[in-house]
Amino acid sequence: MENLKNSLKMPFFGNTFTPKKTPPRKSASLSSLHTLDRSTREIELGLEYGPPVMNIGGQSWKFEEGQWITESGGNTSSRELQRLKKRNAQLEEENNLLKLKIEILLDMLTETTVDYHLMEKEVKDIKTQHQRKK
Repeated sequence: MENLKNSLKMPFFGNTFTPKKTPPRKSASLSSLHTLDRSTREIELGLEYGPPVMNIGGQSWKFEEGQWITESGGNTSSRELQRLKKRNAQLEEENNLLKLKIEILLDMLTETTVDYHLMEKEVKDIKTQHQRKK
């Protein structure tokens, strides 16, 4: 009877489920280029890769010296792009100068307003002194 009781009890911390470990897989190349002969690989890959080139919206772009540059077929050429960058820099400079001029004009307006209020106060004080003397 005691053996039956022991067999019916469920262990709390023992007999945990441990699945078998799967063996490691052999790495297989997904590329079929290793099956081609040398001449076919040279035709497929080429000897000189060159800079990356892509076509987007009918424009051909080439990556050179860290920037994408249009090659042909687009509305804006690299010369046009350089001209636009130069014009943008000029406009930013002009904008900064105009901001500085506005700041100076506001300072002048503030100073003139303060002077006007001081003079107005002086005139008022003089008028009150003059009325007291009468």
